[in-house]
Amino acid sequence: MTTVAAARHVPARLGRFVLHMFRPHIYVTYGLLWVLALESSAVAATGTAWRPSGATWLRVVSVVLALLFLRMLDEQKDLAYDREQHPDRPLVTGAVSTTELRGAMAGITAVVTGLNAALSAAAALLILTALGYGLFLAVLERLSPAVRDRQLLNLAVTYPVQVLLGCYVYGSLVAAGTVPADWRGPVLLALCAGVFLHFEFARKTRWEAPSGARLYSADIGPRRSAAVAAGCAAVAVGCEVLLLAPRGPLALLPCVAAGLPLWGSRRFLAAGRGAWPVPAAMGFVVATFLALILQAVLLP
Repeated sequence: MTTVAAARHVPARLGRFVLHMFRPHIYVTYGLLWVLALESSAVAATGTAWRPSGATWLRVVSVVLALLFLRMLDEQKDLAYDREQHPDRPLVTGAVSTTELRGAMAGITAVVTGLNAALSAAAALLILTALGYGLFLAVLERLSPAVRDRQLLNLAVTYPVQVLLGCYVYGSLVAAGTVPADWRGPVLLALCAGVFLHFEFARKTRWEAPSGARLYSADIGPRRSAAVAAGCAAVAVGCEVLLLAPRGPLALLPCVAAGLPLWGSRRFLAAGRGAWPVPAAMGFVVATFLALILQAVLLP
């Protein structure tokens, strides 16, 4: 009876975990905009106006669930660090257990496999590859202190999971015959990488380095970290021009968002203290993705 009673509380415990550690207004919005921007731009790059379909929303749900899977995995990977730096985290406080998280991850795996099997075998294989790489990272970080503790090395090893999710979206479009497999795919993935990595470096760039904080600026210095953040934004803008400019002036609309990283870089370097203005970095992500979607919808 005790076990049955405890099991009845699992959904509520997981729900509180999601609201606290996977804030829907951030993660769901990011997953939604990312998939819509990637898919719409892939179609627009062929000269065709884009409209979302049922498969589009399936991809959105799959990516959001994959991000939740990875967030649950990160919570377990970072348990030792969180015990020291973030004692209020749900796994540390016992608000949720490792067993409950692993059960939810198994459920997510089953759901995304089933959903994508309805699209194609390639789509199912690609999404499972991304989840599998996340599990591989958990093992690698446990076995390698260097991968776990060195910020830049950790980024180099962990970021490919984002690339694999991008490959899932693009690859499922190719498998469906919606877009061709050509040079535009890697350019589009590089565009998305530039957008994400700009935000990733910006949010971990400060002039000061508090004890125990995991900052890129602590490893390479604040000026170099700021330069990398700005450079990632420049890569994204360059890919936009290469991929979409031949389609007409409307396709340059996403480049308008480039003003945000320029302003953020200038403000950070001029201040000489504090952190990169994260709202500007987040605004670059949202503005770029929204502009990409808009130009794909309005393309003649």
